[in-house]
Amino acid sequence: MKLVSNSFDDGTPIPTRYAFGRMDPESHVALSDNINPHLAWSEAPENTRSFVLICHDPDVPSRGDDVNQEGKTVPASLPRVDFYHWVLFNIPASVSEIAEGSQCSGVTPRGKSGPDAPGGMSHGINDYTGWFAGDGAMVGDYYGYDGPCPPWNDEIIHHYVFSIYALDTDRIEITGQACGKSLYDAIEMHVIDGAAITGTYTLNPALEP
Repeated sequence: MKLVSNSFDDGTPIPTRYAFGRMDPESHVALSDNINPHLAWSEAPENTRSFVLICHDPDVPSRGDDVNQEGKTVPASLPRVDFYHWVLFNIPASVSEIAEGSQCSGVTPRGKSGPDAPGGMSHGINDYTGWFAGDGAMVGDYYGYDGPCPPWNDEIIHHYVFSIYALDTDRIEITGQACGKSLYDAIEMHVIDGAAITGTYTLNPALEP
C-alpha cells in the first residue's frame, strides 16, 4: 500500500494549521487551526473490506514533572510513550481519501462528539481525553482528530505517524469507548496490509528548522 498527503511530505514538518497548538511569544502556546490533514491511499489488496486510520506520537514524555514548566526542559533522555491523536475506523473499502478539514476544523473545548463520524465511519477517542481530565474548562471525551501540541520546553522534535490499515472485515466492534490501544487489539488479526507517513512538529523555538 501507499499513503500520501497533500498537506505535508513524509518526513517533513507539519504545517501549523494542522496542529492543536502553535507557538506564542508571550504565553509559549496558543490554540491553532486544528484542521485534519489530507490523506490518500492506494494499492490496497483486492480482498480489503474496510480501513482503519490511526495517528500517534511516540515521543510523548513518560513523566510530566517538567512538562511546560518555566526554567526547566524535558530532557531528551527521558523515556517516551505513545499519544494517540486520531482513531478513525469502519472506513468503507470504497474510500481512498480523507479530505483536509473533513473530520476536524478548529479546537472544540470538551471534545468533539462521537463515535459517529462523517461518511458512516466511526471515531475513537484520542488521548487529549486523558490529558484534559483535570482541566475544568477542557475536560471531556475528545473524539476524532486533534493535532500536535508537544511540550514547548521539550528537547526533542516530536514525530506524528499517520498509519492506514487494510482489513479483511467490514466492521470493527469495540465494547465501550474505542481508543488507540483497544483498536490495535481489535484489528490485530484482521490487518492484511498497511502504510504510513510521518510528520514532525515542535513548539520549542530553539528546535525550529
